Amino acid sequence: MNRTRICSASEIPPNGMKSYDTDIGVKVLVVNTGDTFYAYQGLCPHQDVCLDEGFFDGSVLTCHQHLWQWDITTGEAVGLAEAPLERYDLQHEGGEIFVVQASALKVSELFKGVPDAAITRLDGLARREEHDAQSTLYSMGDPADDLYVLESGRVEFVIGRDDRTSMAGFMLKKGEVFGWAALLEDHPKRIAKAECLEKSSVLRLNGEEVLKVLAEEPMAGYLVMKQLSTLITKHLRPSGGK
Repeated sequence: MNRTRICSASEIPPNGMKSYDTDIGVKVLVVNTGDTFYAYQGLCPHQDVCLDEGFFDGSVLTCHQHLWQWDITTGEAVGLAEAPLERYDLQHEGGEIFVVQASALKVSELFKGVPDAAITRLDGLARREEHDAQSTLYSMGDPADDLYVLESGRVEFVIGRDDRTSMAGFMLKKGEVFGWAALLEDHPKRIAKAECLEKSSVLRLNGEEVLKVLAEEPMAGYLVMKQLSTLITKHLRPSGGK
C-alpha cells in the first residue's frame, strides 16, 4: 500500500476544499463536507482547470470554467459533466490526511467491473517501470508482447508505416491502456511508436500471461474482451490509434 501525506485536516475548513501537488506526481483535491473528507483529482477532466478555483455547496462540486459538476460523495458526473472524477482512497488519522494510491488497473477502462480477485492476480503480474521524458516505450515494428497501463505522466503516439507517419493527436490519463495488440491474435508487430512526453510511470504486463488469467476467470475475460473491442473502435478511427 502506497500511502502519501497530503495535509493537516485543519487546513480544510468545513464545506471547503484545497488542492495539493503531491509526491505521487498528481494534483489532489481534498474536500471537507463537515462530516467527511474526500480526495479527488485536482484538475478538471475537461481542460485541466484547477478544481479548487470552482464552487462547492456541500454536496456538489462545480468547475468554474465550463460548469461541469460532480457528486462529491462519489465523484460521478452530474449536469453537464461528461466524465467522472478520479477518486483516491483517503485516510484521516491523528489530524493528518493521507491518500492511498490504488493500482491503475482499478481505474482502467479496460478492466472496469473486473472482480477484485482477478485484478489482484493481474496486478501481481505487472512490472512497474519509471521512464524519463522523451523515453521511447516501443517503436513501430517492435514485437507486440506487452501491454501497458499508465500510472502517471503523459504518453504520445506516432502511427503509420514506413514514411507515412503522423502524430495520433491524443494523450493518455491514469488507467488508460496502450499496446493492447499484445492481447490480439495475428498482430505480432507494433504499428505505432509510444513516447513519454514527461517523466511517466507505467504498469507493464505480458499479453500471454494476462490472457491466461482471463481464461481462468471467465467473467473477467468476457468483460475485458468486450471493453477491448470498444477501446479499439474508439482509437482506430481515422484520427487516432495505438
